[in-house]
Amino acid sequence: MEKIYQELMQEAKKISENTYSPYSKFPVGACVLYESGKRYLGCNVENVSYGLTLCAERNAISTAIAQNEKTKIKAIAIYSPKQAKCMPCGACRQWLSEFALEDGETKIILEDDENKLLVLSLEEIFPSGFKFEK
Repeated sequence: MEKIYQELMQEAKKISENTYSPYSKFPVGACVLYESGKRYLGCNVENVSYGLTLCAERNAISTAIAQNEKTKIKAIAIYSPKQAKCMPCGACRQWLSEFALEDGETKIILEDDENKLLVLSLEEIFPSGFKFEK
């Protein structure tokens, strides 16, 4: 999986160049991998009304849904050239939880201070996320 995680990170880095982040000056890119094997990209898109800003992670997930993706998220790489270990915000963690693998083992891929991959599970960074019991 290391090779795939490296590829996801490279795609997240590339898409981070496309952000619209004139207010925060904090570009973020994300590449999400689904069980189907398909990958979807997203970058943050800001708005002068900050609450309307769309994070890279939610942008990538929305793109997957728009493309009729029906499987679960296996992994997501998140990258910002401004910060190592660029963790998803709380809203993005909840969104990831909505579409994650049932076992909580969806992988979050970050890059540390030495440009090495840091791989965590969603369960590690978001234990006990909100779930709707059907």
